[in-house]
Amino acid sequence: MQELVSNNLKQVRKRIELASAVAGRASDAVKLLAVSKTMPAQAVREAYAAGQTAFGENYIQEGVDKIASLADLPLEWHCIGPIQSNKSKLVAENFAWVHSVDRLKIAERLSAQRPAHLPPLQICLQVNVDGGQNKSGVAPQDLLALALAVAKLPHLQLRGLMTIPEPADNEAQTRAVHRQAKELLDGLNKAGLKLDTLSMGMTSDLEAAIAEGSTCVRVGTAIFGVRS
Repeated sequence: MQELVSNNLKQVRKRIELASAVAGRASDAVKLLAVSKTMPAQAVREAYAAGQTAFGENYIQEGVDKIASLADLPLEWHCIGPIQSNKSKLVAENFAWVHSVDRLKIAERLSAQRPAHLPPLQICLQVNVDGGQNKSGVAPQDLLALALAVAKLPHLQLRGLMTIPEPADNEAQTRAVHRQAKELLDGLNKAGLKLDTLSMGMTSDLEAAIAEGSTCVRVGTAIFGVRS
């Protein structure tokens, strides 16, 4: 498994490097977030041995258990799944980043529950760019108000946006949705916010996301294999 994860990481990094070059972007402009949900802690150890330090978890209790069992490693943990009110304290206490804030109530809870000895929690707002019916995310028309409110909260640092687009029929459609997300980020910066993160692109569409300005791709399957 160690060799498999190591080889997979090399292949994913090559894809990111090539996509960045094609887009005329610096090779270090895009961060790789390894999505380790449902994977055992040992798989994370193997990825760390291959040079990967940032990991994303969708399921909060599973993520917290993994963080505890891997506390001996200098890892950066990102919460990328939906957050219910009764789990916000676990997130505030254990993660460095949250990509999935889509309402003010959750942001306020994270702010109030972030321990004072920890650095500010790095926040991305999840935006439902293409209006998927069964998907989390703030609607684009409500994004500015939410961003301005979250930016004022203590113990949080608003960094940017996260998107999970619906599967599209072709690359042109995929790129168009990613382009909308980049335009929303640009709009927030024009409104006076200083945001630098666009968390978009996964195993299947990371090239299209990088072409349209992603700064963080969230890749699980291409690194760890298909989940059972």
